[in-house]
Amino acid sequence: MLNWSKIDTVLLDMDGTLLDLHFDNHFWLHVIPEQHAIMQNISLTDAKADIHSRYQAVHGQIQWYCLDYWEQQLNLPIMELKRQTQHLIKVREDVPAFLTAMRKAGKELILLTNAHPESVMLKFEQTDIDNFLDGVVSTHQYGVSKESQHLWQQVHADLGFDKQRTLFVDDSLSVLNAAKEFGIGHLLAVANPDSKQPHNEIDDYLSITDFSNVHP
Repeated sequence: MLNWSKIDTVLLDMDGTLLDLHFDNHFWLHVIPEQHAIMQNISLTDAKADIHSRYQAVHGQIQWYCLDYWEQQLNLPIMELKRQTQHLIKVREDVPAFLTAMRKAGKELILLTNAHPESVMLKFEQTDIDNFLDGVVSTHQYGVSKESQHLWQQVHADLGFDKQRTLFVDDSLSVLNAAKEFGIGHLLAVANPDSKQPHNEIDDYLSITDFSNVHP
């Protein structure tokens, strides 16, 4: 398990790590196709196919996470639609105790998310998780996502953390791979990002389904 005596800084993903990914999956896989079908006057099946191809075209790039990009692409009021379903935004049940334990242990807690700043603020409004954090970084301020080495280089230059004494927690294997390539010393995968979906099988990284198993 984690050797907390060798960890000073903890970089935390938001969606699927601190928060239940169910909100985001429901929004992007159901709400958006439904609204796209209405807007374009096409069948839901055709709308889902079109949306899927658009998602695949920018998957892992900053555009995929950018609300402005999708508003322009789809001509939909993305933030307004998010607020209509904001009741689904939930903190994972095991997260408050985990964050509290890390703060008591003196760890520096930094949110490092690909989420758009407006989405980050909406989720802070609904969850208050920002009260646990020492800092918040949205990759949109750098114009590249966590999948990119350029992002890691810039964030490291700005925050100045010791790579070997840093823990990074995320539910995305492609993002964890990027962090590993950059040289982050400690990596932890979340195997159950969406409470409504089966757990993911993760072999390449230490993984958890309950943060209570890795408290400092």
